[in-house]
Amino acid sequence: MDVYDPFDPGFQADPYPAYRRLRDEEPVHRHDDPPFWALSRFEDIWAATRDAGTFSSAQGLTFYPDEIGTLGLAPTIVMLDPPRHTVLRRLISHAFTPRRIAALEEVLRGFARSRIRLMEQKAADGARPDLHQDFASPLPTFALARLLGVPEADRARFGPWVSALTTLQDDGFHLKAMKGGAADAVAEMFGYFTEVIAARRADPSGDDLVSALTAAEVDGERLTDWDILGFCFVMVAGGNDTTGNLISHGVALLDGDHAQRERLAADRSLVPNALLEFLRLEGSVQALARTTTRPVTLHGTEIPAGEKVMMLFGAANRDEREFGPSAGDLDITRDIPRHLGFSSGVHFCIGSHLAKLQARVALEELLHAHPNVGVDIDNAERIASPFTRGWVSLPATGITAA
Repeated sequence: MDVYDPFDPGFQADPYPAYRRLRDEEPVHRHDDPPFWALSRFEDIWAATRDAGTFSSAQGLTFYPDEIGTLGLAPTIVMLDPPRHTVLRRLISHAFTPRRIAALEEVLRGFARSRIRLMEQKAADGARPDLHQDFASPLPTFALARLLGVPEADRARFGPWVSALTTLQDDGFHLKAMKGGAADAVAEMFGYFTEVIAARRADPSGDDLVSALTAAEVDGERLTDWDILGFCFVMVAGGNDTTGNLISHGVALLDGDHAQRERLAADRSLVPNALLEFLRLEGSVQALARTTTRPVTLHGTEIPAGEKVMMLFGAANRDEREFGPSAGDLDITRDIPRHLGFSSGVHFCIGSHLAKLQARVALEELLHAHPNVGVDIDNAERIASPFTRGWVSLPATGITAA
């Protein structure tokens, strides 16, 4: 069965028919080049992500071998297994609290409004605003810089670092992605935050996240500089365009159902559930890998020990076995007891509360200012990635001049 080719542009443009065939015909799929297995049904992936002892993250999250070690980047909690993962996550959670994230809301609203004004000005000047480039993508970049304590004077340097690490993520941290200056950008960011960490240890009075991470302590253990660098890497590479793409996908989905868009614009209380539905239907992270530590048999097929297994979150989140016959349809009021938009188990996305805050603020402000906002899909450009789904450019419609 060769319906599933993660590198095929046609598949990347619309993976959902292939996902459905995998779920129905070959829920345990063998891909030969590069060699890996793929799971596509919700229940199988839900169980696998919650069994870190069998499906390990320590060999990386893509089908490339030991991608982070090959690149010489800092280890991250998303690529560690318990018990070390448990210790690091507990330490980081002491600093990266929901309360700290919630404190960003008003400044995020101010920034979102400023980006809406920029799009309005573009429209007034006769130019086409770009929903992703002008609005959805800059919001998480701003939030991360603010959260990590990057001063205004250094924000211009922060943008290219984010772009380099986002490119790395989209390419699965493959060596080819380090060409074209990406290696220099990553090295520069690591050097910058090494100096920031040293400064925060010397003067722990700051209220930014890096200050909190340097001070975090549980049972006498503290985070090392390398631990903190690894977390900064996760936040920038994994938490930036994933959030931007959630916002952009939400607007695109609503433009396909104006009745639901009108309902959401009229009732802010529906936004949090709608965000989960957007994430379910168009997940920013489509697939991540684990490595088997022992042989596993699913649906009569044995996966040997030591094999890479891709968890096709994008397929699982549209599985009719979990979400019923309307699994492929948008329903902003859908009851969603569980989903895989933020993964599950020990590696449930540690930044989920930050992503949901940013997306909620963005949708609330945008629909308030321009309730008929839509997108021009025909002239949009998608990310070309086997792992993530999102946009390079997404022209906006319905943005009226201020």
